[in-house]
Amino acid sequence: MDNRKFTKLDEGFICAHCGKKVEPLGYSSRNHCPFCLWSIHLDVNPGDRAAECGGLMEPVGAETDPRRGFVIIHRCTKCGAVRRNKAAHEAKVQPDNISKLIKLTAKH
Repeated sequence: MDNRKFTKLDEGFICAHCGKKVEPLGYSSRNHCPFCLWSIHLDVNPGDRAAECGGLMEPVGAETDPRRGFVIIHRCTKCGAVRRNKAAHEAKVQPDNISKLIKLTAKH
């Protein structure tokens, strides 16, 4: 049985990789930068901020899912953990960089 839990935590932040200001999505938790697609290893379950690692999460690939659209595959540069995160390429506020998403699909 899947015990994963989602905690809505829709906050803005400054990207630790590219330094750009990232606005909240307005409808869900934003967990990566829409400009460079990098993230930070903060969560055990989405939005819980329970991970102790804190390493930068590099976007290493992407896949398409018929129900979820683009899914970004991140790998932590500190501990090596791999996570999949839904892209926000159709967001009204700072949509994810579609060109970078398409390039990532070729890597996977």
